[in-house]
Amino acid sequence: MDFLGHQKILELKSRCLELFDLDLMDKEHYFIIQKMLSAIQDLFQDVEMTLYTFKEWNNRWSLVASTTDDELIDRNSFNKQMDEISIMQRYTIKDKAILQLPIKNVGHDYFILLLSTKQENPLDLFYSDEFMEKIAIDVASFLKKMFTIQGVIKEKKKYKQLYRVTEKFHSSMKMESVLDEVIYTLQEIYPNFTYYLLLSHDNNSHGDLPVKDLEYDSENMAAMEAYVTAEIQFEELAEENMAVIYAPLKGKQGVYGVLQIIASDTKIFPRNEVEFITILANTAGGALENAQLYQQSKKLVADLQLINEASHQLNSNLRLNEIMTYMCERISSSFEAEEVGFILFSVESNSIKVLQGSSDFFLEPESLNYINYFQDKIQAEKDSLFLGDFSMQLNGAKYKSIMAVPMIQTGILKGFAIVMHPKAYHFSFDTFKLLQSLIHHSTLALTNSMLREELEKMVVTDHLTKLYSRNYLDDKIQRSLIEDEEGTFILMDIDNFKSVNDTYGHQVGDEIIVQVANIIMENIRSSDIGSRWGGEELAIYLPKVPLSIGVSVAERLVKKVRETSTPSVTISCGVSYWNRENGETYNTLFKRADKALYVAKETGKNKVVVQDSYLVSE
Repeated sequence: MDFLGHQKILELKSRCLELFDLDLMDKEHYFIIQKMLSAIQDLFQDVEMTLYTFKEWNNRWSLVASTTDDELIDRNSFNKQMDEISIMQRYTIKDKAILQLPIKNVGHDYFILLLSTKQENPLDLFYSDEFMEKIAIDVASFLKKMFTIQGVIKEKKKYKQLYRVTEKFHSSMKMESVLDEVIYTLQEIYPNFTYYLLLSHDNNSHGDLPVKDLEYDSENMAAMEAYVTAEIQFEELAEENMAVIYAPLKGKQGVYGVLQIIASDTKIFPRNEVEFITILANTAGGALENAQLYQQSKKLVADLQLINEASHQLNSNLRLNEIMTYMCERISSSFEAEEVGFILFSVESNSIKVLQGSSDFFLEPESLNYINYFQDKIQAEKDSLFLGDFSMQLNGAKYKSIMAVPMIQTGILKGFAIVMHPKAYHFSFDTFKLLQSLIHHSTLALTNSMLREELEKMVVTDHLTKLYSRNYLDDKIQRSLIEDEEGTFILMDIDNFKSVNDTYGHQVGDEIIVQVANIIMENIRSSDIGSRWGGEELAIYLPKVPLSIGVSVAERLVKKVRETSTPSVTISCGVSYWNRENGETYNTLFKRADKALYVAKETGKNKVVVQDSYLVSE
C-alpha cells in the first residue's frame, strides 16, 4: 500500500474514533453507521456508500444505511450462497461502477459495503485490493466495537430502568400503577416492540394501557401455557414475519397475567433479551401480588366495618322501616347496586310482601317477573342464588346481574333479599359472599323488629276489628289537644244491633262489626285513628281536620255501610269538633259527640248529627 493509501487509512481511523462518543453511541445503530459511511465517503470523490446486512432466517439482504436515496442494486440478485458473495468483486450495473466489499467477522452478522461511482471514471474510485481490504477490516472493527459498546450501554440502561421500576413497584400499592410502569419501561428499552398485558376477567378497566382479557378458551395456546405453567413461552410466526414471547407475571402465590411482547421483522425472538424480560415480568408479578393482597386486605377491613356498623344499627332497636331504609341504602352504596329489595313470605295467605325501604322498582308490576322467579327457586332450594347474566333465564331481562339471599331464622324461611344491576357480571363472587354474611347477621334483627311491632300493634289493636283500642285513641286525642290546632271526633253506633244478634246470631253480629270496621279503614287516612269504642260502638278521630271535612267523612261512612253491608245494616254518627281558641278538653269533646249520637238515634237513625255547642256540662 502506498503512502497516500496509508494516510487515508489513518484519516479514516481518526474519523471513526471520533464517533466513539457515549452520547452518540446511545443513538440507534443506523444513525452511527450513517456517520461512518460519510467518513468513508470523504476519502473518495463522487462515491456513494451503501451497507447491507444478511438475514439468515429469511435468507435475504436488508438495507442498513446509505449515502444515497437510490437503491444501487436489486437485492434479489444477492440471494446467492454466502461463499459466492464473500469475496471482493468489481462490476458494472447500468451507468454505475460497483465495488462489492465483504465486511467479515462482525459477530454473528454478515455485511456487504457497496461503493458506486459513474462508470466513465471508475479508476478514481477503486484503489488497490490491498487498500480496499484494509478499509473492510477497519469497517468490520468499527462495527464490532460499536455493537459491543451499544450492547453495554443498552444493558446499563436496561438494568437502570429495572432498578427504577423496582423502586416504583415497592412504593405503589395500585395495580394500575404497576402495569403502567411495566409498559413504560418496555417502551423505553424496546421502542420497536409491541406489548400487551393479558389479564384475567376479574380485573377492571385499566384506561389506555394495552390490556387484553386472558380467555381460558382462547386459541392462543402459548399464552395459556405461560399462564398455567408459569414458564416463558415462545411463538414464531414466520408467515407474519414476527416472533412473540409470553412472560408470566408470577408472584409467590400464583400467576396474575401474561406479558406478551411482539418483535416484528424477525423469525426468532432475540434470546439475549429474554433474561431481562423474565426479571421484569417476575418483578412485576411480585408487585402485582403485593398490590392485590393490599387491596384485598383493605376490602376485608371495609367488609368487616360494614358488617360491624350494620350489626350495631340493627341492634339499636330501630323501627322496621328504619332498618329497611338503612339496609337498602348501605347495600346500594357498598355494592354499587341499582335495585335492592327485601321480600317477605306470608305463610297464612301464601303471598309476598315488599318491605318498605326497598327500591321503587319492586312496587312496579314488572318486578313480579324477578320476584316470582327467585321466590320459586329459593322456596324450593332454600339456598342463595348468584346469576351473572339473568337474560339467559329471562329473555329481555332489564337487570342481568342478580344476587338473591334467603332470610332464614331458626330454620324457617322468612323471605329473601334481592340485589340487581343492569350490567352483566357486575357483582364479584366476593361481593356475593359479603351479601350472604350481611343478610345472615341482619335476619334476626329484622325478625325481632317485626315481632316487636306486631306485639305493639296487638297491644293497641282490637282483636276482632283490627281497629285501634279505645286506650290508644284516648292517648292520641289527648296528645292532639296539646300539639295540634284543631280536630274532629266521630262517634258511631250500629243501629238495631241487638235485633241483628237475635235474628242472625252473635257470629253474624261480629261479622257485621268487622264489615263496618273495614269500611272505616278504607275511608280514612293513615294518620287518622279508627277505634272500637265498645260493643257495637266505633269511633274515629281526625287530627288537624276541620268540622266540614269531618262531617263529609261521617256522611260517606253512613252511605257506604247502608249500601255494602251484608246483611244490610245502618249506622248513626255523632260529630264534635274543637280548635285551640275554644279551650276544649277531652271529656267535653267526647260528651258532645255522645250527645249528638243520642240525638241521631232518637231522631230516626241512619244519619249524622253535629253537636256544635261547647256548653256541655262535664
